[in-house]
Amino acid sequence: MSSTTELRRTPLYDRHAAAGAKLVPFAGWEMPVQYGGIREEHIAVRTRAGVFDVSHMGQVLTRGPQATAFLQRVLSNDVRRMPEGGAQYSVMCREDGGVLDDLFTYRLAECEYLTVTNASNHEKDLAWMQEHGREFDVDVLDRHADFAMLAVQGPSARALVQRLTEGSLPSRFHVCLRPVAGVPMLVCGTGYTGEDGVELLLDPEHAPSVWDAIVQAGASPAGLGARDTLRMEVCFHLYGNDLSEDRGPIEAGLGWCCREPTAFIGSEAVGRARGEGTAEKLVPFVVEGPGIARHGNPVIGGGEVTSGTLSPCLERGIGMAYVSTARAEPGTQIEIDVRGRVRPAKIEHKPLYKKGA
Repeated sequence: MSSTTELRRTPLYDRHAAAGAKLVPFAGWEMPVQYGGIREEHIAVRTRAGVFDVSHMGQVLTRGPQATAFLQRVLSNDVRRMPEGGAQYSVMCREDGGVLDDLFTYRLAECEYLTVTNASNHEKDLAWMQEHGREFDVDVLDRHADFAMLAVQGPSARALVQRLTEGSLPSRFHVCLRPVAGVPMLVCGTGYTGEDGVELLLDPEHAPSVWDAIVQAGASPAGLGARDTLRMEVCFHLYGNDLSEDRGPIEAGLGWCCREPTAFIGSEAVGRARGEGTAEKLVPFVVEGPGIARHGNPVIGGGEVTSGTLSPCLERGIGMAYVSTARAEPGTQIEIDVRGRVRPAKIEHKPLYKKGA
């Protein structure tokens, strides 16, 4: 994008600007990367509650008599196991097993589902789903313009939202319709931080008033910077870094959300990779000593860092990297070329950050 005038803005842009947020281009949107500071926002989410504007994420509605059968074909998980009011994580693959996106799907009714896409992949995902939807008695509809999306995350997040609503909140990996701050919306027991909390999908017109109510109730506004450091501490994937069409779910460590017997697109390739093994695996690491590895830094002896940051909770450089399967065991020592300097690191178990540790 050549200028910010070409970037899209969420319904909360004015709130971010008024709060002094640093706004940056992200996936075609002008988004807040931080307000007071990434570390401060990160710690607020880990210890209390933070609220993120994630309205750049996309939504696709699938409905019709064959909605379940259709999603069983295009998503890697077993959609039939998702109850009404349930939520499920999956990946969407090409025939060769390459990952098109990782997604959350919510079952709103027996034959109606809402799938949340990554912002950078929304148009691609929608086209893919609509193309394959022609084989089924189903409607596949773009609903991105119909929703703003807020994520309220942290150990105090549920209690905070509960004070603004009537009735109980959905348990983890469930969804229900509830009014929050007087506005009807979908309340989803999902998130991307490793903390408990909810994600709220609502009419964009009401997003500013709901944002205000959540902030006034005690949630700290948090930007994309803290969202990134939080997800890295718990080893959650970021599409475009840790996932891509050139990588399959098995080497990325996402075999747990793939059910090959459902015959999803790419299932044969995924099954072969599971059975035969892969040349590389995605592993979490901690830098031993000073230095922060970043996306694209080479791992000496083969491999590449996909995500890297300074962990606010561990106060050390952390990240994820693809390395040869022979070197992928936790405890293995590796070396990373960080802008010409060799930094020693050790492969660890997931997650890197554990509450109470």
